[in-house]
Amino acid sequence: MQDSQEVILSELRSVRDYIRWGASQFERSGLYFGHGTDNAWDDAVQIVLHTLALPPESNSSVLDATLTPSERKSVYKLIQRRVDERLPTPYLLGYAWFCGMRFKVDERVLIPRSPIAELIEAGFQPWLTSEPRRVLDLCTGSGCIGLACADVFPHAEVDLADISDDALEVAAENIAWHQLGHRVVAVHSDVFSGLEGRKYDLIVSNPPYVDAEDMSDLPAEYHHEPELALAAGPDGLEIVRQILREASQYLTEQGVLVVELGNSWVHLQDLYPEIPFTWLDFERGGHGVFLLTAHELETHKDAFSAE
Repeated sequence: MQDSQEVILSELRSVRDYIRWGASQFERSGLYFGHGTDNAWDDAVQIVLHTLALPPESNSSVLDATLTPSERKSVYKLIQRRVDERLPTPYLLGYAWFCGMRFKVDERVLIPRSPIAELIEAGFQPWLTSEPRRVLDLCTGSGCIGLACADVFPHAEVDLADISDDALEVAAENIAWHQLGHRVVAVHSDVFSGLEGRKYDLIVSNPPYVDAEDMSDLPAEYHHEPELALAAGPDGLEIVRQILREASQYLTEQGVLVVELGNSWVHLQDLYPEIPFTWLDFERGGHGVFLLTAHELETHKDAFSAE
C-alpha cells in the first residue's frame, strides 16, 4: 500500500496542483504569515516557484507545466518542512526581498520586513535636505536597511553595526553579494560603543523592541528568529532608550534619526510625553516608526539622560 507521500506525488502533476495543495496544507495547519507574505497562497507560490527555479514574475502559462518526479519530491519536501517545522518561508528559501533587493537570510538574523523600506525608496524626503554622506544602520541584522540606503544614495558611505557576530557574518555576505564593499562596512558594536568618533547624516535603526508580554505571545514562526534581535525588556524600550540618550553624539548638525519600535511606540509616548516625535505613516502598512532631528535630540537630551 502506498504511503501518503507516494499518493500525493502520483496525483499532483502541475505547478498549479502543487501551489493549490501547498496553500491548502498551510491553511489546514494554521500557519502564521508575516515574513514577506500575509496569506497561504502567496507563501505556496514562493516555495513552489523557488524550488523549480522559476522567477516570481513567471508567465501564468507555466502553471500548467508538468513537474518531473524529482521536482515533485523537492517541492513536497519544502512544503512539508514549512508545515512541520513552522519555519518562515524566507529561511526555507535562504533569501528575502527588501526594497527590490535580494538578501541572504538564515536563522542568525531577522527576516527583512520593515516599513522603513518606503522611506528608503523615497530617499527619506522631505526630512533630508541633501544626500547623506555617511549613514549608519544600527542593529543591522542582515544589513538590508543599510545596503538599501547605499543603493539609493550612491555616494554615501554606510556602516552596518550590530552586537551579534553571527548577524555581522550574514551582513558581510550581503555586502559582498551586492558588491558594495567599497562603500559599506560591517562593524561590531553594542549600540554605539564601537562607533566612537564617527558622525552620521542619517542613523536608521530597527532595534530589538518586543516587550515581554508580546514575546510570550509570538507565533511559532517568530521563535526561529534570534531572540537577541527581538526581545527588549518588560516594555520593549531597553535599546531604544539607549539610542535616544546617545544618538545626538553621533549625528551631524543636520542629521536625522529614524527608529522602528512597532507596538512599543505606546510605551515610548507614555515615557516621553514632552518629546516631539514625528510618527511616520506608510502607504503599504506598518506603524511605530519615529523620526527626530539632531536638534530635537540635543534640545531634549536632559529628558533622555534622566532615564
